[in-house]
Amino acid sequence: MSSMNWSGVFPAATTQFNADLSIDIDASQQVLDALVRDGVHGLVVLGTCGENNSLEPDEKRQVLQAAVEVVAGRVPIVVGVSELTTPRAAAFARDAETIGADALMVLPAMVYVPTGAELEAHFRTVAQASALPIMLYNNPPAYRTTITLDVLARLADEPTIVAVKESAPDTRRFTDLARAFGERFVLMAGLDDVALEGLLLGARGWVSGLTSAFPQESVALVAAIDRGDLEEARRIYRWFMPLLHLDAEHDLVQSIKLAEQIMGRGSERVRMPRLPLAGVRRAQVVAMVEEAAATRPLPSSAAAA
Repeated sequence: MSSMNWSGVFPAATTQFNADLSIDIDASQQVLDALVRDGVHGLVVLGTCGENNSLEPDEKRQVLQAAVEVVAGRVPIVVGVSELTTPRAAAFARDAETIGADALMVLPAMVYVPTGAELEAHFRTVAQASALPIMLYNNPPAYRTTITLDVLARLADEPTIVAVKESAPDTRRFTDLARAFGERFVLMAGLDDVALEGLLLGARGWVSGLTSAFPQESVALVAAIDRGDLEEARRIYRWFMPLLHLDAEHDLVQSIKLAEQIMGRGSERVRMPRLPLAGVRRAQVVAMVEEAAATRPLPSSAAAA
């Protein structure tokens, strides 16, 4: 756990598919390798953008194995744990440790809306299934439940639960968490269009969707914050914001994969129930990405940071 550095930019990487929608391991590895070479500080695989819940159990393990192989220890790999039941989540946590993940991003059990006691029991069971450090994922709009301060307080005795990915759109949560727990939990900004606010309010890093399409700008944004250049951080953030808003929409996966395709970094193929963007929506996102690509803000000072 002590070797896990929860800071910097952690793109929520996509899983790439062949034309028949089987997993394209080579393309998935190429996406990860390109992100590492562009300077990201860690990778989240098999999160929402990795289409975790659209993969079969053996496929999840295959994708993680491929990620561990290509990354080869250059940056830490955080793997999503997103299952319908707690035993399945615990089993995947054990397997992830064996395969070589560096940390877990643990979600509430899918579909079922838990009580606080059930949420605590789920997280505690998964935490005790492996020795890997854990980042809990709070995203009330997506998962219809909030990891409350009370639940976190009861989980504070689990030594492997070390971080919280905060994706509530209300940035007051960062201050509430810091006041309640001090340094007990590392805070990570998890919603792209309030990432700057979260980083200024105490988040140590950023788990980002749109970084998959524009990694260098994301790294430059965090570097500007770290060196106290808020004017530069605002400049990059304002340029980025139309795309960052996509991270808060239900079709974020399709939008991010389309952006990757436009930027030459992947394919827009997604598995059902998702369908690729079409019609007016696709044209809208294409125009946004092309505008962003034509006005990329990277100055030499940020690129060198």
